[in-house]
Amino acid sequence: MNQELVIIAHNIRSMHNVGSIFRSSDGVGASRLFLTGYTPCPPRKEISKTALGADEMISWQHHKNPLKLIRQLKNEGYKIIALEKNKKSKSIYSFQSNEPLCLILGNEIEGVDQSIQEECQYILHLPMHGQKISLNVSVAFGIAAYQLRHQ
Repeated sequence: MNQELVIIAHNIRSMHNVGSIFRSSDGVGASRLFLTGYTPCPPRKEISKTALGADEMISWQHHKNPLKLIRQLKNEGYKIIALEKNKKSKSIYSFQSNEPLCLILGNEIEGVDQSIQEECQYILHLPMHGQKISLNVSVAFGIAAYQLRHQ
């Protein structure tokens, strides 16, 4: 589990989702969490309610512009991954890498912006077996982060 993992949560609307993302980021051992766009930032009681203190434990930063941040992380050697389901996406279960990873989460309704997807080296999805085509962003993040850490 030495592989570094950082997270970008872009334009997440729900503070409860943000809190859950903090908590799962801590649980999976992510080294940093970047909140971008209009994603709400601590300190907020709605974030703390679901983060249960993880918002005070995990290193986080706010960046308005995710594209600049993504380019910086690429220059630092991170492989950039969007968690998104589309025609180009591949199952997360087929992905293998030993390099530092950056996992990008998108808005609860619209997903990861197209401009962000164009900057990604990989677009991965969680296979869905029911009738719904997606999971809640914080739930999907937890599954994906643990899969990436334990591939």
